[in-house]
Amino acid sequence: MSCETVDNDSFEPARPLADSFGTAAYGGKGWSPRIRTHGQELGDLWTDCGIDSEWGMLKTVLIHRPGEEMDIPPDKTNDFQFAETLDLGRARAEHDYMVEVYQKNNVAVHLLEPNPGMTPNQLYCADLFAMTPQGAILARPASTVRAGEERWVARTLGNLGIPILKVLTGTATFEGADLMWVDESTAVLGRGLRTNQAAIDQITVLLSEMEITTLAFDLPYGCMHFMGMLRSVDRNLAFVWPRRTPHGLVMVLQEKGYQVLPLPDQNEAMSNMAFNFVVMGKKKIILPAGNPRSQAFYESLGVECIPIPVDELRKANGAMGCMTGVLRREATSK
Repeated sequence: MSCETVDNDSFEPARPLADSFGTAAYGGKGWSPRIRTHGQELGDLWTDCGIDSEWGMLKTVLIHRPGEEMDIPPDKTNDFQFAETLDLGRARAEHDYMVEVYQKNNVAVHLLEPNPGMTPNQLYCADLFAMTPQGAILARPASTVRAGEERWVARTLGNLGIPILKVLTGTATFEGADLMWVDESTAVLGRGLRTNQAAIDQITVLLSEMEITTLAFDLPYGCMHFMGMLRSVDRNLAFVWPRRTPHGLVMVLQEKGYQVLPLPDQNEAMSNMAFNFVVMGKKKIILPAGNPRSQAFYESLGVECIPIPVDELRKANGAMGCMTGVLRREATSK
């Protein structure tokens, strides 16, 4: 083997760069400073997103169509936190109809991107993030069955141009259905099975930077999410689940000017998830079909109801409220 020798004398010395002082890269002529706030860049550099209420007009959602990952044998349903095994054909048909209803009501629907870590409970997009007025808080699910689902929803949010403001760290666990909005400057968090104090502390710091007050309440033993005990359908009308909802939360709602009423029928809420609805806008909801007493009560208060079937989907222990990750509502603070 032979090696060529290099004649160092053949190299020319590097030419000196032009004097860079005073050029754009160093803050001189041509430099363009970034002066808008992050919030002002939403809808421009970032995708328009965010919520500051539970009842503002629904604009954009994230959902996941049931896939083969939900084909669970009967002896494994409890292992994956399902109530029963699903007929996937029926479940997909119900899900497709829900999408159709959203689109007919001018709601933009985005789908969770397929991923190699797809697990059965990714159907429940509402658990995997929570929106603020300026972007998303990424969840950190509390069970090993759902650990890591946040990674895949983060990828989808990033590709959609949704800013992720917070990734929870340490021992924090949090699911998006445990954060709800009382008004544009007040958020409430449920502390319980899915969301712990470490997460509440981290979220409180983040929201305080937006001048938002965070209030935390303990959830009863055996309760899954905060969303299961509180639903607000207008600026001054909320429904709660008696003997589940903390007294202090009801006091806060009343102090903020809400009329607080009990859910209309606990049997329908327990057996057919009548309380697991999605607010489409002021006094307008989609709710599980087959709940006549609940629907009649809401309609008596001037609430428009759109019933849709979820008989098959609810066997996975959730309905449209759990399946719908809200990316954007019309802001109430504008």
